[in-house]
Amino acid sequence: MRTGEVIGGFTAGAVLHRGGMAELREATHPDHSLPILVKLPLLAEGDDPAAIVGFEMEQMILPRLSGPHVPRCLGVGHEPLPWIAMERIEGETLLPLLDRLPLPIAEVVETGALIADALCALHRQGVVHLDVKPANLMRAGGRIVLLDFGLSHHAQLPDLMSEEFRLPYGSAPYMAPEQIIGVRGDPASDLFALGAFLYALTTGRNPFGDPQHMGVMKRRLWWDPPPPRALRPDCPPWLQEIILRNLEVEPARRHPTAAQLAFDLRHPEQVSQGPRAAKLKRDAWSERMRRRFHPDHQPQLRRNAIAMAHVGAPIIAVAIDLEETSAELAAAMRGMVTQIMATLPGARVACVNVLRTHLLRPDMALDEEGRNKHLQRLLELRHWSAPLKLPEERLTHHVLEQTSAATAILEYAQASRVDHIILGARADSLGRRVLGSVAAEVARDAGCSVTVVRLRPG
Repeated sequence: MRTGEVIGGFTAGAVLHRGGMAELREATHPDHSLPILVKLPLLAEGDDPAAIVGFEMEQMILPRLSGPHVPRCLGVGHEPLPWIAMERIEGETLLPLLDRLPLPIAEVVETGALIADALCALHRQGVVHLDVKPANLMRAGGRIVLLDFGLSHHAQLPDLMSEEFRLPYGSAPYMAPEQIIGVRGDPASDLFALGAFLYALTTGRNPFGDPQHMGVMKRRLWWDPPPPRALRPDCPPWLQEIILRNLEVEPARRHPTAAQLAFDLRHPEQVSQGPRAAKLKRDAWSERMRRRFHPDHQPQLRRNAIAMAHVGAPIIAVAIDLEETSAELAAAMRGMVTQIMATLPGARVACVNVLRTHLLRPDMALDEEGRNKHLQRLLELRHWSAPLKLPEERLTHHVLEQTSAATAILEYAQASRVDHIILGARADSLGRRVLGSVAAEVARDAGCSVTVVRLRPG
């Protein structure tokens, strides 16, 4: 967008911030007198498709949030490109704190308690942030405001990030062990991130560094950091107890809630101190290797991941070929969706399209007109599904990038535990008779029911 353009009734102003996945512009609206921000995703060549999916998640989650610890949402939209309008809150993020580490203990405690207050308010609304870091924490008027919900998990909404991507997303220095192995719905993950941030504020260094590779990130499942008091002798034992408790690998061993964490930070005399409070050095190398190769805690983490993957409504995946599906076939497929949903109370529909990629040559993210292909497919899927008239929490849209359409659909169905797949039969041709069709391959290999919709001749 350019300054002066109007989107959803909001007139875009100057760019205030440009991050890795989105930009923020000041904006005005005739119906709102308060300061306004419009958030727009960055969709240039080479940008990660996860930016678009994360933006969709924020479009679903932010309007459902309320209270002093989140920006007030003023509207969302999808055309001509995705946008979110929100209240512009006066304040600054906690990034400047990193320039003067380590902080005085009193400031560490005060900052941690304010962050815990904000997380408590968020968790009570059924949302786990999953990207707690200084850039997403704003101090405003004596409170902390949480920003950027693109990686968040809402208990009542589909989790698009886990359905479309196999790798974990988050900020490496603060990411909880369970996030790394695929658990995205546990509020304790935010407490781990807060524990890691408190460790940095206290000692001047991140407990696990800033790893850039998955193998290094996984070390936190067995590799404990040096105790804060080993790096800063004036760190009170009770504060070390709080920090190390929330850096525990097993979520159940951290504070039960953010509210209790805030209480302990404000009432140090009531903190129960155990062996963690007295530690002055890391666990022995032999103990770390024992955890590495005989990790009693890891099987429990994996069981949690499996259990949480089964939580949620039945999923009907509708694989849509946007290029070759006729209006008549589209109507027949939507009719089949309606029929099958009647047999699965509470089911939701996932509209899936495959954006083919190439093995031997690079793929361009933009088309000849400079539009993002992934985003254009999402818009077309929304138009396709509009006649279903389903509420947002029962309808999702997914663009999968793969060299093989059948492989993409099958992998999505397996990872998301789809209950039923609906496909349209494409027109007959010699090539399909010789090489087989996507529908035939999916019907043969899927681990769930498959319905192929075919128009009657004539």
